[in-house]
Amino acid sequence: MAYVVVLFNLKSTTNVGEYESWARATDLPTVNALSSVNKFTVLKGMGTFSGEPSPFQYIEIIDVADMDQLTNDVSTEVMQKISAQFQEFADNPTFIVTETL
Repeated sequence: MAYVVVLFNLKSTTNVGEYESWARATDLPTVNALSSVNKFTVLKGMGTFSGEPSPFQYIEIIDVADMDQLTNDVSTEVMQKISAQFQEFADNPTFIVTETL
């Protein structure tokens, strides 16, 4: 099973409420509707277990059903638009492709 984990902070110019509204109304339903995705979740970093601030404001977890199909899906016009919008909010996001042990 594969997952894509995205770690990011918002750009200093990004309004948190605007990003979170966009994530709920646009990003989550669009990505969750992809046939290549089992589940897409956006998490808000609240802090570390030791009580320190989280190094990332947000973490996305994409449970991938089919990595080849995901590659095709992200190249569609709809997903290119979503990606461009995301890049307007996020400051240098890190995308990590993973698999379960």
